[in-house]
Amino acid sequence: MAKADVMHIITNFTAHAGAETMLARLLHASVDQRIVVVSLMGISERNLKISSNPRVEYVSLEATKLTSLAHASLKLAKLIRQERPPVILCWMYHAMIVGTVAALLAHRSTAVIWNVRQSLDDWTSLTRSLRAAVTVAKWLSWHPEGFVFNSARALKMHAAAGYRTHNAVVIPNGFELPQSVTPQPRSAKRIGIAARFHPQKDYPTFFRAAARLLQTHQGLTFVAAGSGLSWSNPAVSRMILSAGLARENVQLLDEVDDMAAFYRSIDILALSSRTEGFPNVLAEAMSYALPVVTTDVGDAASIIGDGGLAVPSQDPEALAAALRTLLDGGTARYAEYAAAARRRIEEEYELGKIVRQYDHFLNQCKAAVERENNIAV
Repeated sequence: MAKADVMHIITNFTAHAGAETMLARLLHASVDQRIVVVSLMGISERNLKISSNPRVEYVSLEATKLTSLAHASLKLAKLIRQERPPVILCWMYHAMIVGTVAALLAHRSTAVIWNVRQSLDDWTSLTRSLRAAVTVAKWLSWHPEGFVFNSARALKMHAAAGYRTHNAVVIPNGFELPQSVTPQPRSAKRIGIAARFHPQKDYPTFFRAAARLLQTHQGLTFVAAGSGLSWSNPAVSRMILSAGLARENVQLLDEVDDMAAFYRSIDILALSSRTEGFPNVLAEAMSYALPVVTTDVGDAASIIGDGGLAVPSQDPEALAAALRTLLDGGTARYAEYAAAARRRIEEEYELGKIVRQYDHFLNQCKAAVERENNIAV
């Protein structure tokens, strides 16, 4: 068997979140390499469809419990010895830990690179398992040959938290630009949010902001897409009612497969997160010429440029005020924001440009390990 050119290790390739989507896009664009993708937990048809690359092989370790990670490390070490990848890219903390341990057990001269997708804006919003993984990864951070951070703030915060971020680079997420998108004057009526139902996404702030906005702007509809965002979820129903919203004010779509249709159905996108790295949803919405309002977490404010507004996190009044600014600017001002949003993604985050940055950095790290091995010999 020919050796793999690259091995990607990711915590859970069934998830429909930013890291998984970015990996799938990267795989789809990497047509001239033999690639092995290892998921600690599982692999979804959705991510396979986005990847759509016959040169990629997938391995699921089915490590769905913390207690199974040790066995997964042994299985992964065996796979590394078989595949002999010159470079391994580990996506997210649990994969960083398992991938690093497995590479050490495999006794292979491989460039292990960590891909950090999370900033540390709000430690309390992280689960106990994730907080533990962040801490353990810090202890192992001496080992990687290099680091990829998807936001400058994430790099700064991890360095401050004690990570040994030597040979680190910031590579943002990349996006395929939808065609037939023309920024136009519009009277905004539908405000959307797209994020799973999770404390990090801070839906209470979004719904409270929506209630405040309806006090001055009647006739608005708030559309929420994401896993768990359903009227059958009692926690969501209670949250909406306690915010002072009526059921007819809110559309809950749960998980959406056709995100293009979602973006085309709204006029403004909002993001109320307490912590992020590089929030994909902002750039995706902007690629559809949508103005955005976001909390200032991760690199969100840097991403949006002149295509929207950023406000402090956990502040419903500030979020409502920013949305009010967009609504009160009129159709001509709306078109200016929309054009700036689309232009920002075209100039800074086009997928081909980002893929080249990944290729360049991985080749650099691989060459560095090869030089070290030659010196040792």
